[in-house]
Amino acid sequence: MTANLLGTSVGDILGEVFDAEPDELFVVNPSADAIESVVDAATEFDGALPETRLLADDRLLKDVMGDFLVASNTADLIESGALALRTSDDLSRSSLLVTDDRVVALVTAGEQTAGLVTDDETFVPAARDAVEADWAAAEEYTLRTPAISRVRQTLDDEIGADVEADFTDVLASLETARGDGDGLDEVTVSLLVAAKNRVLLYDISKWGEDVGIASKATFSRTKTKLEDVGLIDTEKVPIDVGRPRLRLKLADDRLQDAPPSELASVAQTVLS
Repeated sequence: MTANLLGTSVGDILGEVFDAEPDELFVVNPSADAIESVVDAATEFDGALPETRLLADDRLLKDVMGDFLVASNTADLIESGALALRTSDDLSRSSLLVTDDRVVALVTAGEQTAGLVTDDETFVPAARDAVEADWAAAEEYTLRTPAISRVRQTLDDEIGADVEADFTDVLASLETARGDGDGLDEVTVSLLVAAKNRVLLYDISKWGEDVGIASKATFSRTKTKLEDVGLIDTEKVPIDVGRPRLRLKLADDRLQDAPPSELASVAQTVLS
């Protein structure tokens, strides 16, 4: 890997770094795309991951983690001990990957990224000392998004396997999950698949609050929004004591048997 990695993607470069089996990896001052590539590459890698320490600009990292798809996979990596995040408002270094025995500078030109590599016995230790100092001075980043594995497991256990399967399939059909017009957010996805499977609002919102997706109040507000635009509807279900519960259902019966990708597409079109 001492040869430069030219005309490739950040994901490909990271794959080669992982294949070299370093014990530790520093990812310093990555771009937004590089942060996503780190998460994707680490999530998909089949071998033993190095202890990866990602040091990024604070505002940039917050923006990237606003995508549930990225953040929930990041949370999985953090919970497994494979990834740690810290931030700094004063990062003047180039985008770097640093291991015990090499430094890779990430240089992007158009749609291509080159990994410019050195294993110089003098430069590498000096670079590592510098990034270790940066890491020690940086602020820990607290990610509040729950790990996707825990989200799926609890959804399966507490709500049902069909709901978990639909939830997973809808997420897989999205390029981003921000709820800003480019993709449905995690609360909207939860409510849509709950409506598809006629789950009680109480049950899905309690699950969502318990697992850390959002509060019951957020689920209730989002439910009202989806009702107002005609995506879902509710029916009252009497209970022995107290007010009736609300069962969610899709407002358009034609969507009931639609594949998850079509359900997501219709919802995005209506909400945009």
